[in-house]
Amino acid sequence: MAGTKELKARINAGELTIGSWLSFGYPATAEMMAKAGFDWLVIDMEHTPIDSWQSQQLIQIIDLAGCKPLVRVGANDPLLIKRAMDAGANGVVVPMVNSADEAQSAVSAIYYPGRGRRGVGLSRAQGYGVDFSGYKEWAEKNTVLIVQIEHIKAVENLEEILAVEGVDGFIVGPYDLSGSLGLPGKFDHPSVIIALERVARIMKERNAVGGYHVVHSNRRALLEKIDEGFKFIAYGDDMIFLAEKIRDEMGNVRAARAGDAG
Repeated sequence: MAGTKELKARINAGELTIGSWLSFGYPATAEMMAKAGFDWLVIDMEHTPIDSWQSQQLIQIIDLAGCKPLVRVGANDPLLIKRAMDAGANGVVVPMVNSADEAQSAVSAIYYPGRGRRGVGLSRAQGYGVDFSGYKEWAEKNTVLIVQIEHIKAVENLEEILAVEGVDGFIVGPYDLSGSLGLPGKFDHPSVIIALERVARIMKERNAVGGYHVVHSNRRALLEKIDEGFKFIAYGDDMIFLAEKIRDEMGNVRAARAGDAG
């Protein structure tokens, strides 16, 4: 695996890591993002058309660029988790984990028998079939499992979820969390604020590694989440970065046109 220090070791040490999200399945975009300096990149296979073949290509690019590849699988499904790990991901982000039982299911799916029930096969992660023993040893020590807290039920059960051995940390999905309250995108609503305050309180009480996705480019919001004690922060998204840049530059174009007309 590329990089000088394993991501799991950094997470376990309580270090701040900042990564980003990949919604496009474009190798060139992944390479630019991987070389930009993020600690990790999450390949999103839940809300995008990225398939397993594209995901493996992106994992290879991220890995070889010295960044840590993670995959947000489409569901808490053993098959999807197994495929992501066999492709060489450092770990997975599992959506909609709302209970301790669901967290335990994810742990079982990501680890080999003895600790879990991951099927044993040979692919890129296992050195294309010639280094299973080396990979098995690496995976046991360095596999990263991040659960997504994105429903009010997950907030209510957060203490129990974090008590499950094998869960390395969590990341809040603000859009789905607000949606579970019937308030999609209304992050300033009192009900959403109360839910997020509970998450932050439990995170501090348990000294847990908590994450948050600052979806849009916002330096102030990024600094606020760091100050609040979040240690696993996703900042932006390749799609969002491009859309924001296009919007901003078109503002410059409109201004230039107006100036020329004047």
